[in-house]
This record gives sequence, C-alpha cells and structure tokens, in this order.
Amino acid sequence: MLPYASSSGSKAVPRHHASGYSNGYPRGNTFEISPHRFQPRGAAPPFRRQKGLFVRLAIALVSLLLFGLFVWPGDSGSFSWLGSGSEDFQLETVRYYDLSNVQGTAKGWEREERILICVPLRDAEVHMPMFFGHLLNLTYPHHLIDLAFLVSDSKDNTLAVLERELTAIQASTDPSMHFGEISIIEKDFGQKVNQDVESRHGFAAQASRRKLMAQARNWLLSAALRPYHSWVYWRDVDVETAPTTILEDLMRHNKDVIVPNVWRPLPDWLGGEQPYDLNSWAESETALALADTLDEDAVIVEGYAEYATWRPHLAYLRDPYGDPDMEMEIDGVGGVSILAKAKVFRYGVHFPAFSFEKHAETEAFGKMSRRMGFSVVGLPHYTIWHLYEPSVDDIKHMEQMEQERLAREKEEKEKAMKEQKMKESFGDATGQWEKDKNEIQNLAMQENKKAEEQSAAGQQGGPADGPANAAPKEEKKEGTQ
Repeated sequence: MLPYASSSGSKAVPRHHASGYSNGYPRGNTFEISPHRFQPRGAAPPFRRQKGLFVRLAIALVSLLLFGLFVWPGDSGSFSWLGSGSEDFQLETVRYYDLSNVQGTAKGWEREERILICVPLRDAEVHMPMFFGHLLNLTYPHHLIDLAFLVSDSKDNTLAVLERELTAIQASTDPSMHFGEISIIEKDFGQKVNQDVESRHGFAAQASRRKLMAQARNWLLSAALRPYHSWVYWRDVDVETAPTTILEDLMRHNKDVIVPNVWRPLPDWLGGEQPYDLNSWAESETALALADTLDEDAVIVEGYAEYATWRPHLAYLRDPYGDPDMEMEIDGVGGVSILAKAKVFRYGVHFPAFSFEKHAETEAFGKMSRRMGFSVVGLPHYTIWHLYEPSVDDIKHMEQMEQERLAREKEEKEKAMKEQKMKESFGDATGQWEKDKNEIQNLAMQENKKAEEQSAAGQQGGPADGPANAAPKEEKKEGTQ
C-alpha cells in the first residue's frame, strides 16, 4: 500500500512502527518515569497554581452535574442509568414505549387508544369528497386517529385532491375536527390493470392484481405503523354508506380481526341491492380438496365460476332485521373495511404477496391470522354499502334497455306524425261524424213524428167513412140479384 502523503510532502508515521509502541507513538518522544531518577518538584509559578485551581473547579462542577443527571433520585429532569426503563428516562433522541399498554381493548375510546387508518389510493380523485365526508363524521375522537395514505400508479389528480382535502381539514376552526399524524406515501408497483369494473373484477387479472395490492398494503403499513398504535383500520375510499360509529361498533367486540358485511345498492330493475364483498368466508371441505389439486403458486379467488368452493359467505347470511352484534368465525376476510389490533401485525401477520394456502392479499391475511392463533370474525347483520359500479352484464342490460326505450319513443313519434297528417288531409273527422249523427237523429225523429201523426189521423177518420162506402156495395149486390 502506498504511504499517505500530506500537502507538505512529509510522510505519516505508521501506527505500528518498529520503533514505537502499539498505539502508534514513537518511543523516542515518550515520557518515562524511573524510580531511581525521581527528583522533587520545585515551587510552581503563581499563574500555574491559578490555572490548576480553575481546572479543579471545572472538574468539580462537571462531576456535580453528572451526579444530578444520572444518580440523584426524585428529580423530574434526571435520568436513571441507560436501559433501566424508568419513566424519568427522557432524551430528545431516545423514546421509551411500553407495548403492554397498546394491546387494544373493547373500549379504546375511553382509554385513549390510538387508531391508524390506512387508505390505499389509485385513481381515486372522484371518490375523495365522499370519503372525507365520512371521515369527518366519525365519532371516534379525531385526535386519537392517525391517517396514512398510499398513492400508487395513479394517472388522475388523486394526490393534489388528497392534499387539498387534508389541508382544509387541518385548517378547520373546530379543533375537534383535526386528526393526529398524517402520512402521504407515494410508491408505484407497476399495476397494469385498469380501474374500470370489467378489468378490475375480471377473473384473468385477479391473481396478479391481488399480489400487487398486497405489496402496496405492506408498504403502507410498514411505513406508517407506530409503537403507540393500538388498532389499524383499513378502509376503501369508495364506501358509499357506513355508520359514523363504525370504529366503536367493531371495537366493542374486542376481536383481533373483525369485518362488517359489505353490500351494494342496485337499480330497481336489477333487484335494488346485492352482496358485494365475497372475500369474507368460512372454509369448506370442497375448497380444501380443490386447493390440493392446484399448483403451488395458484391463487383461489371467491365469487368466480372457475373456482366452485361452496364456502359459506358472510354476505349471503345477511338478515336486514338480524342482530348486528351477531358474530361468525371466518377464515378469509374482505379488504373493504377491516379493523385489526396492531399487535396482530407486530407478531408478523401481513398481507401475503404470494400464494399462502392458495390465497393472496386480504383472504390470505385472514388465513394467516387464524394460523397464528388470532380470532377472526365477521358480522353478517352489520352492513355497510359500497358504491354501485355497473358490471359488464349490467352495462349490457342497460344498453339493451336504452335501445328499447329509444325504439318506443321512435314508434310513438311516428304514430303522432301519422295522426297529424290525417288531420291535415281529411280535416277533423270527429266533428263531421258528430254532425252526421245529429242529422240522422233529426231525420229519424221527423219520420217517427210523421208516422205518429198519420197513425193518429187514420184513427180519427175511419168510423165516419165506413157506412158511406159500404152502402153502394150492398146496393150493387142487390141489383145483381
């Protein structure tokens, strides 16, 4: 190795020089004390005595300061020894957290337990006003709610609208509207599937799409979860209707993972309503047998004819008049609305971006939670409503209905035009008919009157003329005889 050269051209002395100690200093310049060479020290000059006094005073002050900081008890600003875990341990660069106090309880709003709301966003500009309207109406104390947003693979103004909405909320004159810590994270995952209904819900895109969604959820959670969070609430931005007390309602069950039932409204011609989230289900023997026949990387997705699992779905067990607190143990969970204790994630449960027991993302998250011994339940009669998005069949049906409507309008228009032409060509036939009918009625009345008059006249003249006409006949008969 080349020797180090300074700017003056001199060479640095190697740390382990042959003529020096192992600490790098040369032997010739070291200070040695030998007993037989000891000489008594003479009187020091006055300025040297003053300097030594100042040094001793400085050392004493430093010692007292260190004693007060690290040893003296009862001082609110003092420190115990590093690593003791005392409540007095306070440093700007050191934080102490007792995770036994953030386990999550049934009455978190009374114990001031903090919730982290995680919201994945992609091309969600149109849904922002509706989402923040729901957010502001939450009854859980807002200062105990932290928000985390992940904006990924978006082509619209999702980020700009998000910043605008958050700025308006935090600048509100009502302090109770303000939320706690807010995080906005940008990260693209190369999602190629379009956001239209046909693309998002098409069977062919489900496996790859859900694996990328799992990656997005894991990124968001790992960046936003803090040691003081007791709960994590996942919420889709396109939920149309949900109770304002949903956080307290779900929390009261004190389960590790809990989800509501998710339906969607439909037009009247489609039945009025329909189950939406079919990813919350209980396992079945048929599905387990199906999983054994699939490849290692295969992903089963519910609600598609390609995978007939015959599982009991949370959505299909809904009774509009049922008990909203009724619980059902489930294995897979849907991602529209999930409340989970933060300890579930701290123990290592996550959203698998690979095939875990032939599932991925939220469904695999439910199965992994069950595998780790956590409770996973759904509420079949507690319903929230997803925004209506027409399916491919709905769109085709609506197009057919629109064509039928246009055909009816065209037919009615043509009929009206024909009637107008008839009126213009032949006049008002109704008026002429009434006129003819009146004339016929008048003629009939006249004929009836004339007949009655003749009949009356005949009845009056018959008896007077009879004998006069009859006498000549009799005379004629007599003359003949």
